[in-house]
Amino acid sequence: MAVAKPLIVLLVEDNPGDADLTREGLALNKIHLETHVVPDGAEALAFLRREGRYAAAPRPDLILLDLNLPRVDGRQVLGEIKKDPILQSIPVVVMTSSAAEEDIARSYALHANSYVTKPLDLDQFLKVVASIKHFWLSIVTLPPH
Repeated sequence: MAVAKPLIVLLVEDNPGDADLTREGLALNKIHLETHVVPDGAEALAFLRREGRYAAAPRPDLILLDLNLPRVDGRQVLGEIKKDPILQSIPVVVMTSSAAEEDIARSYALHANSYVTKPLDLDQFLKVVASIKHFWLSIVTLPPH
């Protein structure tokens, strides 16, 4: 019996603690995942465009994107993804600490697929990540590569 190809998640998160918690939340159920973490927007774009050390990077099935990132802001990353005909079909979940209406409105205007405000409570944070994983990787039919 062939082993199913893992679903690829790109996590763009500059806070190592949040990155660890998100990975933990993604590991909560049995979906076979391969998670890649990059710490800023410039690295995210290099990964997605397969540039430099990311020349062999896999195409993500889902992107979890923080907004407030060093080097290249998450809003700019989202805009670049959604205007690129090769990348625009990849679902992008904005997962950030900001609950500001302007960030929410701008993210959807830039064609984010969903917007999630990170809970401060550890258990809630893990539940939110597990819910994102369940919805996007179990229920939704993702676009083909």
